[in-house]
Amino acid sequence: MKPDLLLLIITIIVALIFDFLNGFHDAANSIATVVSTRVLSPKLAVVWAAFFNFVAAFVLGTAVAKTIGSGMIHIEDVTQYVVITGLLGAIVWDLLTWWWGLPTSSSHALIGGLAGAAVMRSGWHVIIAAGWYKTLIFIVVAPIMGLVLAFSFMVAIFWLLRDKPPQKIDVWFRKLQLLSAAAYSLGHGGNDAQKTMGIVASALYGAHFLTSAELSGNWGKFHWPIILAAHTAIALGTYFGGWRIVHTMGSRITKLKPVGGFCAEAAGAITLFSTALAGIPVSTTHTITGAIVGVGATHRLSAVRWGVARRIVWAWVVTIPASAAVAAAAFWLVRMIHPGA
Repeated sequence: MKPDLLLLIITIIVALIFDFLNGFHDAANSIATVVSTRVLSPKLAVVWAAFFNFVAAFVLGTAVAKTIGSGMIHIEDVTQYVVITGLLGAIVWDLLTWWWGLPTSSSHALIGGLAGAAVMRSGWHVIIAAGWYKTLIFIVVAPIMGLVLAFSFMVAIFWLLRDKPPQKIDVWFRKLQLLSAAAYSLGHGGNDAQKTMGIVASALYGAHFLTSAELSGNWGKFHWPIILAAHTAIALGTYFGGWRIVHTMGSRITKLKPVGGFCAEAAGAITLFSTALAGIPVSTTHTITGAIVGVGATHRLSAVRWGVARRIVWAWVVTIPASAAVAAAAFWLVRMIHPGA
């Protein structure tokens, strides 16, 4: 086997490992609310979420994948070594934050890792500013969208159902939360799996299997194999779950009832559907965290555990620079061994 082809295969395997860890790390986003409200058992919840993570392959297109693949880093400066060390930076940060129980963004770890490795190789000119503006802006906008929508849904439901007995409301929203959890899992799979799709497409471009026109277009004969592989990996990761983060998301930020779980998931799903179709790579973690805070804030501000929320926000802030630093260090070590990298 030719060395370049072997390196490409290794890069794609590492990308799918990251995708699996993305699902594992972000399983909490899909299932924490439905588990914490006891609508589904943990085992059924992960099956439910994993199924809809996979189904998203046929629903939300590839706009985010194209942004990641060719809209953030000048593709002519991306080599196989840049991709693989960028992925390593993201994987290391994901594993650390999983161990610490922090629901950070696998998406931002990925783009941070790719940027760190690319800058270490070629300098700051590799950054495409326009692609980064919308991504960085939506670090703030996505959780605020989730918060505002969830808060608005809760207020509207409280007002519309103010004369209904709480027991009946609970029964209704236990059923409705199955739909909202499914919708959120679709949004999660459709947004996060696309990021790995974009990375795999970049690797294929670097190995001269794709042209620049194909990279920003239909990816030719690689289109469906890339999509199905990415969605399968993230679905499997979700199935095996990340229980440390489920605990943080499901109970430590605020206590949820079925109506609150429904509102949080519905708000998150709307945010993720709209950004995925617009090609904006947002954090599913940030989105659902903002939505959960919005639900808690409708009761009273003290219902939100702001100390936990503040710790999560700080982890968000350092994710991109931390994963970039790890990836840059990894690329530096690779270049020491292989100067042509």
